[in-house]
Amino acid sequence: MRHTLLGTLAILVTSSAAIAQPAPNTFDVVVYGGTAGGVVMAIAAAREGASVALLEPRDHLGGMVSGGLGWTDFGKKEVIGGYALEFYERAGKKYGVPIQWYLEPHVAENIFHEWVAEAGVRVFFRHRLVEKTGVTKDGLRVVAIHMENGATFRARVFADATYEGDLMAQAGVSYTFGREGSDRYGESLAGVRDRTPLHQFQVNIPARDASGALLPEVSGEQRSSAGTADTKLQAYNFRVCMTQREDNRVPFPMPNGYSPGRFAVLAKMLAAMDAIKKAAASDPAGAERRGDPKSRLTQPWTLWDVMKPDPIPNGKTDTNNNGAFSTDYIGGNYAYAEGDYATRARIWQAHVDYVQGFLYFLQHDPLVPAALQAAMTPWGLCKDEFVDTEHWPHQLYVREARRMVGEFVVSQKDIQTELTKRDAIGMGSYNSDSHNIQRIVNAEGFAENEGDMQVSVTPYQIPYRVMLPRRTEATNLLVPVAFSASHVAYSTLRMEPQYMIIGHAAGVAAKMAIDADIPVQAVPPAALRARLSSQRAVFEWTR
Repeated sequence: MRHTLLGTLAILVTSSAAIAQPAPNTFDVVVYGGTAGGVVMAIAAAREGASVALLEPRDHLGGMVSGGLGWTDFGKKEVIGGYALEFYERAGKKYGVPIQWYLEPHVAENIFHEWVAEAGVRVFFRHRLVEKTGVTKDGLRVVAIHMENGATFRARVFADATYEGDLMAQAGVSYTFGREGSDRYGESLAGVRDRTPLHQFQVNIPARDASGALLPEVSGEQRSSAGTADTKLQAYNFRVCMTQREDNRVPFPMPNGYSPGRFAVLAKMLAAMDAIKKAAASDPAGAERRGDPKSRLTQPWTLWDVMKPDPIPNGKTDTNNNGAFSTDYIGGNYAYAEGDYATRARIWQAHVDYVQGFLYFLQHDPLVPAALQAAMTPWGLCKDEFVDTEHWPHQLYVREARRMVGEFVVSQKDIQTELTKRDAIGMGSYNSDSHNIQRIVNAEGFAENEGDMQVSVTPYQIPYRVMLPRRTEATNLLVPVAFSASHVAYSTLRMEPQYMIIGHAAGVAAKMAIDADIPVQAVPPAALRARLSSQRAVFEWTR
């Protein structure tokens, strides 16, 4: 049976009116978006004594943390503190260990549900912001937000904790999307990349067929010069939870409209790789003379040649993109950031179709090398995960969409050289990590990926200002997910532990602003830091 997001979203819109509550919805803090950052912000504010509503447009809490991303991108574990650390300690209790960094999706979601209940947070599912007219302001203050089901919520402080930044945008807050040029913030890593050595084709694959037509999944756009800005987004995918356990396995579905022809580039890549692997197997000494004998091109086929099936408990994986042609649907998301709900639903479904088609192709198509197909054969989806969405992840991996442009924009210097901040709320440490953004035809006529960025950072402090709109735009709104950072800086800050760290600080700051009756921009950094310190936030890292 096909997992159809368009149908799910249609049901969401039509059924939400039936569950609308006529009672007044007035709270100290309203958090829009049940991502991990949003959940932690709601909990933090409630623990400070605020009345809190957490509004989730769909049906699940935790965003990517419960949506398939179980192989946590922690970077340096030592910099993860506060309520983010508490989450992984709670996960440890579920598995009988002190702390658990890798966990199953349903376990993550159970933790979030238990946590909000303990904190007294009111959770409202299927509450989605009215498009275009969903925010009411009085001067610089957001006074109410309006849901498609007719519900209205009022609060002293609001937060946009969505990946998309819809509330932020409707509130008139400045934002951007795509890549800045290198001249915007003086970033050497900004804009179109001059070299993309990783997750790149290891063999030359012609981008056109014999008649000169572009192969599917290759763009005919000309490559812009290095450092140029654009509005394209790094690729999205689904983090697929797979298993080989027969007692918990269901087959990969064949999506409606499946055509093996869309994977022609993949088929050609696999054939070329297979020839090299077979030559290396028959002549190991020759393979060593020709290049690195440890290269994947000279090793037997495994799933790691086409994906990243990281193990999580109970015989499952968090399967991510790996290599030149994998689960990332490169170029399929450009309209997502600014798209209306219908456009996003179509893009979401297109990603379902692409990733399901990719997995089905590898498992069934005769053009797939026999050894790789044999490695794929035992795998399927997990019967006990994502039970209400036919075992397919309920969250698209929106790696980056809108990004706020606040009074302070975190940029490359803040993650590489200017590492300390007067208003620090926590720390980040993961690589600058952007997935590929486009697949183009290079000067030689071969398919080439562009946009991947994997550059190490030294652990750095995250400023409170990252979540603050400009004072001239909104004074009672916090943005802990679609926050104020360049594409380069967002690529390290976008990790789920950091969303939770920022969300923790946002919840505490919201209550401080309410108690003092001040704009969120006026919360004293020293007082905020002191409170976060008492809650085990981390501000320093030593080798």
